[in-house]
Order: sequence, then structure tokens, then C-alpha cells
Amino acid sequence: MPAPEVLDEARRVMTICNACRYCEGHCAVFPAMAMRLEFAAGDLNYLANLCHDCGACFHHCQYAPPHEFAVDVPRVFAEVRRQTWRDYAWPGFLAGAFERAGLASGLVTAASLALVVLLTCLLVDPDTLLARHTGAGAFYAVIPHQVMVVGFGAVSLFVLLALAMGLRRFWGDMEQGTAPLADHAAVGDALREALTLRNLDGGSGDGCTWPTETPSQARRWFHHLTFYGFLLCFASTTLATVCHYALGSQAPYAWFHPVVVLGTVGGLGLLVGPAGLLWLKRQAGPGQMGMDSAFTVLLFLTSLSGLLLLLLRATPAMGVLLAVHLGIVLGLFLVLPYSRFVHAVYRCAALLRSALERRRAPGVQ
Repeated sequence: MPAPEVLDEARRVMTICNACRYCEGHCAVFPAMAMRLEFAAGDLNYLANLCHDCGACFHHCQYAPPHEFAVDVPRVFAEVRRQTWRDYAWPGFLAGAFERAGLASGLVTAASLALVVLLTCLLVDPDTLLARHTGAGAFYAVIPHQVMVVGFGAVSLFVLLALAMGLRRFWGDMEQGTAPLADHAAVGDALREALTLRNLDGGSGDGCTWPTETPSQARRWFHHLTFYGFLLCFASTTLATVCHYALGSQAPYAWFHPVVVLGTVGGLGLLVGPAGLLWLKRQAGPGQMGMDSAFTVLLFLTSLSGLLLLLLRATPAMGVLLAVHLGIVLGLFLVLPYSRFVHAVYRCAALLRSALERRRAPGVQ
């Protein structure tokens, strides 16, 4: 559906919902909707990214298809979200990656993997690559530390810049002239809702009605495992950087070193969480295996290759596994700003806007 038609449909649906308000207690979307009499494009982008797609409003709606009003909030908001991801992408010429996310993710990952493996083979002789390396600095005997730092450092800076520019555009359309971080209470409310995924409870606490009409907490828990697994892996990498530069301790580390413990627990979360989300999508039908599935698979492969590297790091397979793992991680980093990952950034911003609105409402101190 063309962009203007998507927004027109979202505006029509929100107008009907604003007159009905039966779903006002379901999630944060409907109280935010009720604060508006009209819906500009920025308002619709905000409400769509505030939606957690739990499906409760659809199953409880008296105007859902086959009613002539054909109100389907989850469907139309999913289309608006995809449109915002394209509109706010930076640089703009890469926005088309969202249209072909599966293909783009696959090509980028394959190219990254091939590049890292090729460079490893060119820089390291076969005897060194296939040798058994143990002890501090074993990884750097295969791929020099400086190569890792320069390569991943440059990619990380680009990814952070692309995400920051997209967030700046989204926030500018959603809330102009505001210093949101100055309101500590609102920031706390938004963080609490983001970290607990409270809006996936369907309003009743029974859970999400996706992929079936039966409420379940499965989607919420699989999202938690994915999100916290990602955070733990990031914490492991950050701690390893501190150990390397501040303490002079080089990887690989002992099994019960905090870096390894954090990475292992996080890696297990990134195995179970993405696998569970893909399983739910298969239950929902083949049409649900869309643009976000490629990113979910990439998270799974990143974790799988990392855990295999951990288990086999003292064997001759370490060199090849290290190159494969770094290639997959590089591909993951490169597709972050042009994949479903951006929904986490925009949704957190929408939750902050929602918390600010609630606190500024008449009668709220």
C-alpha cells in the first residue's frame, strides 16, 4: 500500500477507535490516542511504534472484519511501522533495504563472512590458522587485535551514527522542542515499561494473543530472552575491553571468568529467544516469515557460532570458527540500522513520549 494510503487508513481506524474507546485499558496506545482529536502523520508514527502488536484489541473489537468498518489496528500499525523505518533510515539511499530485508541481510552477511574468512586466509598461513592456540592472546595469533579493533570500531561508529540520525528524525516528528531526559520520573516509567514489556500483557495480564487467539506469555518471554541475551553479550564484550586495556588481561579467558559467564548466559538467551520467536512465526503461518525473520535468524547464528567458538577454542578448529563468528557478527552489525532492530529504538522513544504525556496530563503531579 502506498505511503499516503497507509496513513489515511491508520487515521480512519484511529478515528473509529477514538469514538469507541472500548480498548482503552488494553495497552499504552489507546490512552495516548484518547489525548488527540486529530491525527497528524507524526502522531500516527508515534502510536504505531507504541503498539506492541499483541493482538488483543483486534480479538476484542466489535468492528473488526467482517464488519463493514474493518478495524484492524495491529495490521495497519504494522504497515505504518515498516513505513517509518524506511522514512527515518539514514543514509536515505539505504532505506530500500527494508523492502528486501531477508535478501539484504543474507547478502550482507554472506559478503561479510566471505571478506573476513578471505582476509584471514590471506593474513595467516594455513599452519597457523589450523594450529592449536591456547593461553592469553590465542585469538590474536589468528587475527591481530589491531585488525579487529579498526574493522569493528569503524563499523560500530557508522551503526551508532545511523541509529542516532534515525532516532533524531523520529523524535523530531513526534515531539519537538522538548528535553525529555530532564523528566527523570518519565524516563523511569519508560524504562520500566521497556524492560518488562508490560504492554504485551493484553490488558488483562494473560499475555499476547499472537499467533493464536489464546492468550500466552510465550512471546513476552522469548522477547525477554532475546533482549537480555543481547544485553549480556554486550556487557561481556564491554568487560573484555576493560580487562584488555585497563587490566592488561587478554582473551580468551577462563571458563568462570565474568567475561565468559556473561557471554555464555547471554549466548544461551540469544539461542532460545530467537528460536522461540521463529517457532511462533511458523505457527502464525508462512506469511509471517517476513523482514524481521532474517534478523532473528542472524541473531541465532551469531550466538551459535560464538558458543561453538567457546567450546572448541582449545582445538585446531578455533581459527576457522573465529573467522566465521567474526564474519557473522560483522554482518549483524551492518544490518542493524536497516532491520527490525530499529523497532527497539523507536519503541523506547515512543514509550518515553507516552510517559511524558501521562505526567503532563491535567491532575498529574
